Amino acid sequence: MKERETKDTKPETPKKKEPKMPLGGTGISWFYALMLIFILMFTIFNPFTDSKEITWLEFERDLLKEQQIEKLVVVNKEVAEIYIKEEILQYPKYEHISPSEFEPHYTMTLGSVESFENKLEKAQQDFLPEEKIDVQYTSRTNFGDIFPWLLPLGLLLLFWIFMVRRMSSGGASNPFSSFGKSTARISEVGRKNPVSFKDVAGLNEAKSEVMEVVDFLKNPLTYTKLGAKIPKGVLLVGPPGTGKTLIAKAMAGEANVPFFSLSGSEFVEMFVGVGASRVRDLFKKAKEKAPSIIFIDEIDAVGRSREKVNAMQTNDERENTLNQLLTELDGFGENTGVIVLAATNRPDILDKALLRPGRFDRHIYLELPNRSDRMEIFWVHMRNLKLGKDIDVEELASLSPGFSGADIANICNEAALTAARKKKEIVEQQDFIDARDRVIGGLERKGNIISPVEKNIVAFHEAGHAVASWYLKNVDPLVKVSIIPRGKSLGSAWYLPEERKIVTRAQFLDQICASLGGRASEDVIFNEISSGALDDLEKVTKQAYTMIAFYGLDQEIGPLSYYDSTGQNERILSKPYSENMAELIDKKVRDLIGTAYERTKQILVDHKAELKVLAQLLLKKEVVDKTDLEKILGERKTEILLDEKD
Repeated sequence: MKERETKDTKPETPKKKEPKMPLGGTGISWFYALMLIFILMFTIFNPFTDSKEITWLEFERDLLKEQQIEKLVVVNKEVAEIYIKEEILQYPKYEHISPSEFEPHYTMTLGSVESFENKLEKAQQDFLPEEKIDVQYTSRTNFGDIFPWLLPLGLLLLFWIFMVRRMSSGGASNPFSSFGKSTARISEVGRKNPVSFKDVAGLNEAKSEVMEVVDFLKNPLTYTKLGAKIPKGVLLVGPPGTGKTLIAKAMAGEANVPFFSLSGSEFVEMFVGVGASRVRDLFKKAKEKAPSIIFIDEIDAVGRSREKVNAMQTNDERENTLNQLLTELDGFGENTGVIVLAATNRPDILDKALLRPGRFDRHIYLELPNRSDRMEIFWVHMRNLKLGKDIDVEELASLSPGFSGADIANICNEAALTAARKKKEIVEQQDFIDARDRVIGGLERKGNIISPVEKNIVAFHEAGHAVASWYLKNVDPLVKVSIIPRGKSLGSAWYLPEERKIVTRAQFLDQICASLGGRASEDVIFNEISSGALDDLEKVTKQAYTMIAFYGLDQEIGPLSYYDSTGQNERILSKPYSENMAELIDKKVRDLIGTAYERTKQILVDHKAELKVLAQLLLKKEVVDKTDLEKILGERKTEILLDEKD
């Protein structure tokens, strides 16, 4: 009751008078619009003149013949102004014309002054032989003539006033006032972030490094009491799809501090100075909300090297933006409480000044996940799927070597789509395997009809790969062989690659022989070769050059490597070695591939019977798995079991 009385007896606050709209407000736009309409109407329809335009026939018949003309004024050699005698204006015929000595009573457009003078002289001889009409010539500036020149200037002036007024008014809805402002998305404290470190699987070392930075922001006294300083910058480096952006999102969810995120390309604009202005504004906002984190994704868009090698690719705006970024990271100004987190998959092209300690103190390298990491990643992406009881995550992790976290996420999504396409209620193991095959090789093209002759060649080609790799001990285990077209290929042999950190010369040679198995099989069976081995030959040639020119695995050339880890030689047209060395490398590559090809042919000749049986089985079933291979070729002694640990 008391609350109600208090509310009722509370004096009403007087209403504030709304301020009048200043001259530069919204009303001024209507003023300009009305002024422009008035000028147009005044030019097209002049309300202050009663002059009627007549033709030469009317002039000659009605005025000149009746001797009613007082004088003629030729203006700018274009228009003749006709003045009627005062006593004639009293006639009822001219009641509609107001007597005025300043405005002409009639006007007539002249095509040519010479023609007008000739016709006027002839007409005067016919009608006025004794009286001559007074003809005056004058030049006059007409507003209607200069209006087409003034109109664009006026419109430009109006637009400029409009722009200045909008920019001075400011406001979040004004795009011009925020032109040089930062476009970073900010995640405020207390806002729920759906991504946390629980969603980051298989990156334990990188998580521990980033979690230490988060812990510093949460508990700074633990470190500062020992004299430690917070790292100013953390650079995440790794191949595409390894989880750099995911770690940044998780850091935003765990740090509980303002988090500014943007892409490196958002700094670069076509207007000069915008990038540097946005960098200054970004760090200004971050310092106002310190402690805070700034995340710049794909920093190579703005942090490219400024060396002479890149002189042909430099952009002044990008370079100015980089200079401003370097100054903000470690300049004369204080940067206390602001951590810069950046990500890139091109660390070789970043400027050295950006990578030095004091700017990016920590470089965290994210590698492709190993088998145990892939198992964790599979479990993370399987959480929202309805799985069958036959799911074997260990097998899926073994069948996906070299896959990144993004690839595994794609496989899980494709498996769910495959199961839904088949009208299943759950996602089974076979769906994941089909999804893996689709991601690697593309969609099966069972409707791609090829001739029986070509199908026979493809069957022996793939059988050649299978037989050659089966009897080479350093080749990865064979999982299945298929002659169903998939993607751009007409057939494929699927292996279970072993994850190696080091590859020996013997392993290189066996891999080359296995890749040449298809070409050698066609040669052995048909005494003819086809174009179907293009992909195999490309891969073999690159492997051979890598062995000799990069890894130094040739005895004659010796332990020399022309590999450039900096990537600068890619921009140089000349080779890093002499012409003699180039000829020697080419010769060694031809000898190595030729020797491997003869070795592969010998293996297939020795096992020609098994080769024919396997090819016929492929023509019959189109897909041959490991069980069928063991029945034809026997058990492989060097097979790597799926449950073998890394």
